[in-house]
Amino acid sequence: MIPAGRGAIRVVRLCAWSRGEAIAAPFRDNPSRNACRRKVHAMSIDVKYTATATATGGRDGTARSDDGRLEVKLSSPRELGGAGGDGTNPEQMFAAGYSACFIGAMKVAGMQLKIKVPDNASVTAKVGIGPRSAGGFGITAVLAVSLPGLDRDQAQKVVDTAHQICPYSNATRGNVDVKLTVV
Repeated sequence: MIPAGRGAIRVVRLCAWSRGEAIAAPFRDNPSRNACRRKVHAMSIDVKYTATATATGGRDGTARSDDGRLEVKLSSPRELGGAGGDGTNPEQMFAAGYSACFIGAMKVAGMQLKIKVPDNASVTAKVGIGPRSAGGFGITAVLAVSLPGLDRDQAQKVVDTAHQICPYSNATRGNVDVKLTVV
């Protein structure tokens, strides 16, 4: 097996022990059921920027970036059993980040497709959280995309292409139910 890293090739075998899903596991792993429970994603990313933030106190605490540009009070929503204080929550921050990132991806997609993305393009993200049927908690995301001045076919092409470019879309693909709509 070649060591994981930039351009590494990983040999995998497919296992079908987790609710009928084919799941890749490293070939060298123990062939027991437990060895085939996780998906293995080998991907090379040439990191250009790393954000660092620290949270203290969990959902009812604070979060701060290492450079001090982000400093927020956190509050648990009432819907999750919290007090619903005046702070933000991880889902709101995820929604804001996904929205902003998706607009950037649409601009790149527009350049690739030779379609001018309007300056007043907007994305409204709704991020939901709740218990998963398989246990634990999960999130969902709905992105409502507005591209004023583009016809529906052009807008859909930009959105579909951006969904393949956006790092948030790539990070959530296969793990989070994401719905994209052109409004």
